[in-house]
Amino acid sequence: MSQTPGPDRNLAMELVRTTEAAALAAARMVGRGDKIGADQAAVDAMRLVLGTVSMDGTVVIGEGEKDEAPMLYNGERIGDGAPPEVDIAVDPLEGTTLAAKGMPSALAVIALSERGTMFNPGPIVYMEKLAGAEDIADLLDLERPLTKTIELVAERRGVEINDVMVVMLERDRHEQTLKEVRELGARVRLIAHGDVSAAMLAVSDRSPVDLLWGIGGTPEGVISAAAIKSLGGGMVGRLWPRDDAERQAAIDEGYDLSRQLTQDDLVRGDDCFFAATGVTDGDMLQGVRYHGAKSATTESLVMRSRSGTVRRISARHDRSKLRSLGSGRYG
Repeated sequence: MSQTPGPDRNLAMELVRTTEAAALAAARMVGRGDKIGADQAAVDAMRLVLGTVSMDGTVVIGEGEKDEAPMLYNGERIGDGAPPEVDIAVDPLEGTTLAAKGMPSALAVIALSERGTMFNPGPIVYMEKLAGAEDIADLLDLERPLTKTIELVAERRGVEINDVMVVMLERDRHEQTLKEVRELGARVRLIAHGDVSAAMLAVSDRSPVDLLWGIGGTPEGVISAAAIKSLGGGMVGRLWPRDDAERQAAIDEGYDLSRQLTQDDLVRGDDCFFAATGVTDGDMLQGVRYHGAKSATTESLVMRSRSGTVRRISARHDRSKLRSLGSGRYG
């Protein structure tokens, strides 16, 4: 009698150790007004733990080019070199300003997929994005005015226009669309930073938010796509050059700037992993909490697209032991 092979290794369960480490390190800098220091603490801790993960990883979405980032730079090889071969996208501290100011929704985030399946944004820093839950995924279209999409969402869900809420980054480039959405009668939640968290909010069934829209970081778009492939829902993105030089650079490299990219274009294949740990309290995750000098607690989301499993993990950490294991980098 033949036996059905058992499930293979869930790398997300190993990756959550990296986001926990980054969150614990960054949390020591929360509210201190030093976003560079907070980001560096998260990078150092995440890189330390990533080196212990059994994988042959290449950073596709990282902290920048090698001459800008000594660790977790684009193209860096990480892991112990053993199979599987994977692409990695990291944001050790999504919302550096949020953490520096002690504001909500700062996260430590990582995503992973099979080698060659993760979209490389090349020279394009920004992307226009639209995301929503599974029941409205077919309505997502960046060619259509956002106000019309809001009307279609209200009709699909059998609600009034003023029941629909859109989350978007508070940026000058969004002012005209923001005005149109408000004139339509829909509600808007403006956020200062953190559109990975906002994208997850838009597709979550426990959220008051119906849609994410706006022009934000392309790396965050790729990471959001990995989360959405596991959570369910849909996303479309379109590359948004900041100027003529960036536009020409993208064209020279063969990018189609008119194309709408779905989550399946941004992260191809059916087996990707995602982990996020809260640094400060937010809608999706509780931030790091300290319990005296001895311990700290974290809350994380861990997901795998192939199985559709989403785990919420609460962990307690012994701070003194972490400091000894991490050479004082976190805890």
